Amino acid sequence: MPLTIAEPELRAWIRLSLEPDLDAAQARQLLSALGLPQDIYAAPVGQLARLLGAPLAAQLRQEAPEPLQAQIEQALDWLRAPTHTLLTLADPLYPPALLQLGDPPLVLYAHGCLDVLSRPKIAIVGARHANHEGERNAFEFAQYLAGHGWCVVSGLASGIDGAAHAGALQAGPSGGGTLAMLGTGIDRVYPAAHRPLAHRIAEHGLMLSEFPLGAQGLPFHFPKRNRLVAALSQGVLVVQAAPQSGSLITARLAGELGREVFAIPGSIHSPLSRGCHRLIRQGAKLVESGQDILEELAQGRLDGLFTPPAASTTKPRPDAEQVAPAVSPMPAAPTSTHAPAPVAPDGPAASRAGLADTDEAQVQDDSQVLLQALHEGPASADDLHLRLGWPMAHLMAELTLLEIDGHILRQADGCFTRR
Repeated sequence: MPLTIAEPELRAWIRLSLEPDLDAAQARQLLSALGLPQDIYAAPVGQLARLLGAPLAAQLRQEAPEPLQAQIEQALDWLRAPTHTLLTLADPLYPPALLQLGDPPLVLYAHGCLDVLSRPKIAIVGARHANHEGERNAFEFAQYLAGHGWCVVSGLASGIDGAAHAGALQAGPSGGGTLAMLGTGIDRVYPAAHRPLAHRIAEHGLMLSEFPLGAQGLPFHFPKRNRLVAALSQGVLVVQAAPQSGSLITARLAGELGREVFAIPGSIHSPLSRGCHRLIRQGAKLVESGQDILEELAQGRLDGLFTPPAASTTKPRPDAEQVAPAVSPMPAAPTSTHAPAPVAPDGPAASRAGLADTDEAQVQDDSQVLLQALHEGPASADDLHLRLGWPMAHLMAELTLLEIDGHILRQADGCFTRR
């Protein structure tokens, strides 16, 4: 396990991240007021009660219940593997770019090479049900960018994500590598068909997850994952996206964080191009080659957010057999970095204010409708789905954004309530 963290502190961090009925915002409040997690659990119950209320204060002063203790032991066992690490908010290797979020994860489970965190990063995202052209573009752009020292960040999903990871790995050990941000526990792979690809990423790149071990790929996990993809990266490239794609949520979050947003155009007759065309109309940079991205990022690099850590504590990787990526067949040695799409005029780069010039009113209306639906009291996602008639993917994205912005709270039973 990491030598930089004593086991009592490590146990306290894990327990704090798993504590029943304690949400992440409350945990960060405790850390701000009291110090490290072990200080929180040693604090007088009266001091805790002033911050949390009596029931939660009493809970934190008691020994961890048996189910929680079992989860802590499971995490400690997992951390004993040479390439497994827990990054905490107090860790010098914790990605500083995530601290720009209003809700940075308390802990990140890491599997692989931590040196990846010090490299400049570009996210490549898009449709799960991408066509072959989209997957080829993702693969070739990722290979080109990784070959120029950029770490390619994506979410290990089917389609564009998998092709991007595979393309970055194709750049070889001298490239920037790839980072997979998971929407599951780090000990699970979703989709299962990407298990061989996940093994390659763990061997030659890095996998990260804010979710506890064993966590399944629930619908609301993926928008939460997408905010980390956006925050970690200096820019986000959307390759293919339908109008209601989760990739547009990633792009929107990236714009709000001041990151550059890029999109590859496509056929006006393809539903998979409509999301990219919408982004371009709203200010995303139209790109036809990896060089377009490098030139834009070279002009607008975000100083201070992506500086390398002072020292690396990466553990040696065990030798392992290389496994082929589990994506659609790709060219053995692609040489072109140009997307085979029609040429269109360049649009301006996305601004810090976000990408929602034309859709901002709709976004605000949906947020207000959702908050009004929660006015009467807590409700589950299924209840809201039936009540509002929205597509579940759109509903979960809006709920996650409201949660990130601090307007609603997800309760222990999974229901949502207004703050």
